[in-house]
Amino acid sequence: MGKIRKPKSVSQLLKNINNGIKYNEFFLLQSEYRSIDSKGRYLHWDQFQWRVKKGDNEDLAWIATKMARASIAKKLPLQAEKDTVFHYCVPESLFAQLHKIDKLTGGGKDISDGNLVTKSEKNRYLVQSLIQEEAITSSQLEGASTTRTVAKEMLSKNLPPQDKSQQMILNNYLLMKKVVEKKDEELSIEFILELHKIAVHNAIENEGTAGEFRNNNNIFVSDLYNENSFHPPDYQTIVERLQELCEFANTIDNNSDNYSNFIHPIIKAIILHFMIAYIHPFADGNGRTARAIFYWSILKSGYWLFEYISISKFIQQKRNDYDKAFIYVETDDFDLTYFLYHQVDIIIKAINSLYEYIDKKKTEFYEFMDWIDNSIVAKTLNKNHLEILKQALKNIGKEFTAQQVANDLGLTPNTARNYLNQLVEKDLFLATKARKGKTIIYVARDNLKTRLKIS
Repeated sequence: MGKIRKPKSVSQLLKNINNGIKYNEFFLLQSEYRSIDSKGRYLHWDQFQWRVKKGDNEDLAWIATKMARASIAKKLPLQAEKDTVFHYCVPESLFAQLHKIDKLTGGGKDISDGNLVTKSEKNRYLVQSLIQEEAITSSQLEGASTTRTVAKEMLSKNLPPQDKSQQMILNNYLLMKKVVEKKDEELSIEFILELHKIAVHNAIENEGTAGEFRNNNNIFVSDLYNENSFHPPDYQTIVERLQELCEFANTIDNNSDNYSNFIHPIIKAIILHFMIAYIHPFADGNGRTARAIFYWSILKSGYWLFEYISISKFIQQKRNDYDKAFIYVETDDFDLTYFLYHQVDIIIKAINSLYEYIDKKKTEFYEFMDWIDNSIVAKTLNKNHLEILKQALKNIGKEFTAQQVANDLGLTPNTARNYLNQLVEKDLFLATKARKGKTIIYVARDNLKTRLKIS
């Protein structure tokens, strides 16, 4: 990420106009330069200055752009610094992306459609696609180094974490479950502290304390050039700012009949995400807490599909873009629109990834069903039996436990144990006790394909 060029002061540029620059030239540029460019991009000065048309005055073009944005800007009851507040715009291209998200999450292919996914399968996607995926990638964003395979095994089998990286992943797993559990409650300082305490339990990286606000301004957030690229507010303003944020989250009611203060739920959730990261209330764990509150807000607004979507995976892929969007906001009069564009793009990618995942799993399952049709025992098996068998055939030698199957299939441990025992009774699996403890380990027989009599 190169050094970001801070926009020129509009007030100073306006003085230059009054000091002799022709007004006619400025008025002509006003019809040419709007809030977004011809490609729908909401450009920061860092990019804008290189895209001014040849022959146009770049300073006047920037003023025209800023004035166009000011005409559609909405101020928020959230303080930035000194006497300034945050604001945002919804240009046509951003509105189109929000509409796309609404269509993807509310119409067309519906994950809740019984023809697509059963309730049990929905539980499985919840575990595999959100809680585990988001837990792992959110932790990796913060520096966790455990491999995905090891992390998923730990979560599936309820194994205790072996190091700080695994602890971070387990914490995020529990954090996402807490968000789903509390999605109908209001945002409060106590709830924010509760989420943070879960996020950093036994995994805090500095002198901070789990569930407590930072008590100093010793915060250094650097970019690739090791420059202090972000400056959190004074720690003495944390409580006041969070109270403002909670009031904003709880009073902007998008379900009421009063549309005068309506904010699109996606925008509202993204703003909450940004503000927690900006206020930086904790010595460590701010990013994890911010993303958790994003999920809380979006689920509270009725976007239930987000229970199955991981955004951290896509933030991680281009972390520099995330950081750059954040700095754009801070350097251009606290205009949140830059961060909104970045996040809606991330969300659309995450939703598309979920649908690709569902299609892949459906294809795999139907191919497996066609393949196993020739088995004489197929008619005596249900979907859960077949799912276990599919995993066994795909991962030769894989060990199964009732708890792991329960986690994967969204079942109770007793129900999962019954399915495994039934496969043992059909002479398809073997059962043995673990070397330590009383856990029963189930393994498919070596000649499983032959026993299924698949040709």
